[in-house]
Formats: sequence, structure tokens, C-alpha cells
Amino acid sequence: MFNNRRITTMFRKINTSNRLLAFSLAFAMISMGACVTDDNEVPEEEELEADRWVTLVGAFMGDVPGDGNGGTNIYAMSYEDAINPEMEFDVFDDGEPVKSNRTARLQVSEDGGTLFNIAYSGENGGEYAKFDIRGGANFVQEDVTVNISQYAGTSPRWSKLYDGDKTGIAVNVANIVANNVEDENADFQYYRGTATVLDLDLQETLISNYKNYELPLSVEEELAGHAIFRLDAPVLNQAGDKLLIGTWMRKYDPATGLTETEWDRLGTKTLVVDYPSLDNPTLITSTQADGDCSGYRSNVNQLADDGYIYQATTRNSNGSHILRIGSNNEYDNTYALSLDDALGLADTYVDAWKYVSNGIGYALIRHGIEDQGYVVRMDLKQKTASIVQGLPNDPDVRFNQFQGFLVSGNDLLLPISPLGQDGNIYILHSQTNEVSIGAKIINKPGNHFIGTF
Repeated sequence: MFNNRRITTMFRKINTSNRLLAFSLAFAMISMGACVTDDNEVPEEEELEADRWVTLVGAFMGDVPGDGNGGTNIYAMSYEDAINPEMEFDVFDDGEPVKSNRTARLQVSEDGGTLFNIAYSGENGGEYAKFDIRGGANFVQEDVTVNISQYAGTSPRWSKLYDGDKTGIAVNVANIVANNVEDENADFQYYRGTATVLDLDLQETLISNYKNYELPLSVEEELAGHAIFRLDAPVLNQAGDKLLIGTWMRKYDPATGLTETEWDRLGTKTLVVDYPSLDNPTLITSTQADGDCSGYRSNVNQLADDGYIYQATTRNSNGSHILRIGSNNEYDNTYALSLDDALGLADTYVDAWKYVSNGIGYALIRHGIEDQGYVVRMDLKQKTASIVQGLPNDPDVRFNQFQGFLVSGNDLLLPISPLGQDGNIYILHSQTNEVSIGAKIINKPGNHFIGTF
């Protein structure tokens, strides 16, 4: 069935002198609509791409170049302009600031028309707001906001579920203490915090559900001082009945209470809860890796078109791995992609990654003691990986705060520049491993780009 919204988007950039022709074409398209079968319809996202808003995000430096603590600016351009190398955009001078004490945690609707933000840290930390994207620096905030800080803290980690932009999930772990903190004569048993999982209705701007619970490990693990330090990167499984949430593990010395810096790591753990009830928290453990799966500024748990959830680990004892979780909500412990092995590098670290299509994803990595960022194309079916050529190869390229990817069909859009220098939006063609250069993006000293949405 023909979608009348497509007609509306046709006119956003058509000038007045051409509107008569455009209306004639639109009428013809409506007349033909009844004859088009489902088998011949082009997916809506492909038809809308040229007209879709692309939001470029830049982070200002605070005290140190690249720290991103000076605030966040956003600027919206059309997809057509974003992939045009003749265009030029300055998000730092011409963009709109986003209210957040530090780097904002942003999400954008699937059609590119709405921006969602939960302020991170500061006086308004935990405040959720929604903006209508109208191009350039024109982001119109809705009157209604909700603050989730009393449930998930002033620095919540959150992600938007891919459920038609209905839901955001915020998570937190707070108040990690030993069981005998108030009674030194009691035997030590564990360190635990209180975990929060909060369901945020993005459309109605309200908290629809939240749950608090402790997350016990095995008796042996807890007696050794292991504990879940952080939750992040929630993702909904393909069936829509389970949330899977990444964990960051920490180990304390039971004798002193101090955090240990070196220890024998446990297998990577993921929290699974029922959805939408948020009940029945369960931890699953990988035998293939021992890193954390919480990510940092972007979601490292990705639902692919084969029904698996693919997961990038960090702080692994032998470099980052890609793991996968099946439809049974358990790790597939026959599968692992070691980036150290695939790339021939040591101590690879995935700062962010994005699944694109047909088994192909891209990871933003660094390795060893270097800070320089590289883009890696991964074939998750073949368990292979290679560094993408044709992108800036500069010691000042940084991805450590990257959070926003835009997938368009089989393509991925990435803003890349060395720290404080001008760059471009790059289009990575996942099925051919080719790279195209898009719009030029203007930078300022100490600043960097952290995504396109």
C-alpha cells in the first residue's frame, strides 16, 4: 500500500517553480499505488534516505584536548547533503548546544526526525528531553520533560530500543558495599550494589516501569571479591520478550576493600531480564572471553538480521572479542571472533561498533598503548576482520567517545577527523568494502566529532 508520507518528504527541498510538476508526479504515483505489489515495494527507509535528516554531533574540549567535557553541539543536514563532498558544515560555530554537563547521551528516531537526550551529570543530570529536528541548528524541544535521576542516578546509561521509537532503557548500579560494612564482626560474603533497570516511554515522556535488584554472582566468585560495577548497552532480543544488558566487572580486595587493578578475570557476563516486566534477572556467562560488555558511549550489543545478538568485549585479557547470544538468550559458546587474531595485532580495544547488514559490521578500535583510532570491517559469518583503507591514518584520530552511527541500507556513515582538525563524513559500503567521501566537517582546536545519527 502506498505511503502518503513519502509524498510529503518529496517536497521538502523542491523549490516553488517546480511544485506544479512535483504535484503532477505525486498524483501519478498515487494512481499507480494500487497496482504495486508488496514484492515490488522498496523498503521505506531506502526511499526516505535522501530526505532524511542526518544529525552531526561534536564534543567541545574541557580542560584537555579530546576530553569532550566542554559540552555537545548538534547540527542537522539532509542525507543528500551529508554524502555530498561539495558541502561543508560547522557544527561547533553553527550548531545547537545540547543541555548536559558533560558529553550528552543522544539517540535519534529511526526516521531521523526526533532527537532524544538524557543529560549526563551536573544539575540536570538524568533529565530526559525530546526535540523535533527541523534542519541546521533548529531543534525544537517539547515542553514536557521527565527526570529519572532518583531512580537511575544523575549519570544514567541508556539506549533506545528498536521498537518503533517507543522505548528507552536506562540502567545503573549504585552503592556497592560489602555485606559486613556495618558489622565488622560479621563474616565477609560479598560486595554488591543495587541495580536499576528503568523503562522510559519515549513518546509519552514518562517512566512506564522500573525495577531494583541485587545481582549476586556465585558464592566462590563473591568470596574472592568480584562484583558487577556497571550496567550498560541494553538491547531487546528478536522475540521481544527479553532485555539483555552488558556488564562491567570489578574486583575488590576483601581484606582492604580497595579496588584491585590486576586479577584473573571471570568469563564475560550479560544480565538477562524479562520484558516488559523487567523481572527475573539472570546472569549468563561466556566461556570464550573474559572482557566486559558494557561499552562506553555507544551500544556494543547489537541485534543482527540473523537473530543473534553480537557483542563486543573490552578490557579482555587477550584483546577485544565479538561474541554472540542466541535466540535461547544464552551465549553461543562455539562462537568467538578474536580481533587480535584476525588483525594480527595485540591488545585491541573496541571503542564502538555497529552492525550494518548481511553479516557485516564495523568496529572503531585502538590497540596496544596507542590512542590512534582505526576502522575495522568485520565479517561475522566468516569470523574475519580487516582495517578499512582510504580513511585518515593519523595519530590524532580518536574514537574513545564515539557514540553515533547511521546505517543506510548497506552503507554506514562516519564522521572522521584528527583531533582538532577538519575532516569529512565517510560512507562505508559494507558489501563491497569501498569508501566514499562525503561532506567536509569543520573542527576547532581540542574538539572532536562523536557521531552521526
